[in-house]
Amino acid sequence: MGTERPHTMDLVIRDAAVIDGTGTPSYRADIGITDGRIAEIRQESEGHGPRPTARRTLDAGGLALSPGFVDMHAHSDLALLRDPDHSAKAAQGVTLEVLGQDGLSYAPVDTRTLAEVRKAITGWNGDGDDIDFDWRTVGEYLDRLDRNFGGEGIAVNAAYLIPQGTVRMYAVGWDDRPATDAELTRMKELVAQGMADGAVGMSSGLTYTPGMYADDAELTEMCRVVARYDGYYCPHHRSYGAGALGAYEEMVRLTLRRAPKGAGEAPFAGCALHLAHATMNFGVNKGRAPDLLALLDDALAAGADISLDTYPYTPGCTTLVAMLPSWASEGGPEAVLARLADDATAETVRHHLEVLGSDGCHGVPIEWDTIEISGVSVPALAGHVGRTVAESARLRGEAPWVTARRLLLDDRLGSTILQHVGHEENVRQIMRHRVHTGGSDGILQGDKPHPRAYGTFPHYLGRYVRELGILSLEECIAHLTSRPAARLRLPDRGYVREGYRADLVLFDPATVAAGSTFEAPRTLPVGIPHVLIDGRFVIEDGRRTPVLAGRAVRPSRPVRGSR
Repeated sequence: MGTERPHTMDLVIRDAAVIDGTGTPSYRADIGITDGRIAEIRQESEGHGPRPTARRTLDAGGLALSPGFVDMHAHSDLALLRDPDHSAKAAQGVTLEVLGQDGLSYAPVDTRTLAEVRKAITGWNGDGDDIDFDWRTVGEYLDRLDRNFGGEGIAVNAAYLIPQGTVRMYAVGWDDRPATDAELTRMKELVAQGMADGAVGMSSGLTYTPGMYADDAELTEMCRVVARYDGYYCPHHRSYGAGALGAYEEMVRLTLRRAPKGAGEAPFAGCALHLAHATMNFGVNKGRAPDLLALLDDALAAGADISLDTYPYTPGCTTLVAMLPSWASEGGPEAVLARLADDATAETVRHHLEVLGSDGCHGVPIEWDTIEISGVSVPALAGHVGRTVAESARLRGEAPWVTARRLLLDDRLGSTILQHVGHEENVRQIMRHRVHTGGSDGILQGDKPHPRAYGTFPHYLGRYVRELGILSLEECIAHLTSRPAARLRLPDRGYVREGYRADLVLFDPATVAAGSTFEAPRTLPVGIPHVLIDGRFVIEDGRRTPVLAGRAVRPSRPVRGSR
């Protein structure tokens, strides 16, 4: 194998099967790391030259070595601040999470908005009573991540999307109406400041209030600001059920770089588009993934800049209150509770849910036997967890809506659900697409969270690569590393290359698998013995170390001219 040089590096990983993120076949190599970066890659095929040496050597023994995985859709906005361990993601090999998803998060805010958004997404992140909310701007939130836990940092790296729903809450409130010119100007200022502070783009939750009250013209104006900073728009669009394809078309039209022929006065933002948890759910969309992929292929061929993320499971996960029609949520959480407490109004809500198909349930009449309670905020309600609303109702001898209404009121809108409405063939077809990336959409709250929170990335590698062969190992790694890094405009992440950040995962392709299941969702994965961030072990020999190597990731980019 050749001679060895004097110790010049911090760490050498010997005899790794390098899957470098390009999608090309793996190769054997030694990887030298210094000051948090890959200093040298010496391939086995390069002959008998001197091997790199370091103060520490790890024998990979043929384990696969890849760039760290990027979770393009994470809900760890408060979890990273409260949990220094955060093995839910670190143990999966995730070295970077993208926060601020679905249009609702905790910056930018003022005191009123912060109080309201905390109530609105208690089911996602808890009520935050254990958090010192000592920030208001995006930049201050990112600074807080960096100085958390006494200045040590956070468990994994984090990037941030400006939440459009929170921005509208701040500038407009909870009213279902167009923004005034002054309010729109204020929203654009908030987005511009957030992008300048280091956000990578803007998210929307267009089935969540109050973000869903924005029309296309309003969204376009805000996306134009995002485009000036070379960011991207990440919408949870207006429907994943009835009208799903039309909702995808709306987002593609909105963000195109130039108007197609015959578009008339339609607004176009010229902004990169990343479709959040892109799928086709409910019975109306069974077998319709090819329709979505054809739409994307046509847009890509026309020059659109589009990517998407998915999780490798069929059920979705959200809050129970999100199922309600949007008119029932106008005014904010307290207004929702008042409507639910009124018998006549609650009956109208039921009719929209069960008969008409509310926009909160994606235009499809709700099927209570598909709605499983995954978490509650009030411990006395824990008996609902793990049961569908229909099951809980049968045990109580009452109609499902009666059970759901009581739960919403008693839990003050804090209940989370699993919604079993997906289709495996759609999941498999979409994950093959050339612009696909991985995102867990992992909600960490609740007694029985979705297993995707703890299992998305090893589930891709174990189930869909090794067992089913849906993707090759090299192709899948590219989906989880270099593609998302490119979308985030991060020039030194996503590949195993000299000079790049030493955010690395060592795993065994023969055994890697998700440990989490629907029955035991917080079980950690197997087959991932080592994870490094900035060249420091956060997982070593399968165990979490005390290292906090994560930081806020802020892209460096020029600002384009005004549009």
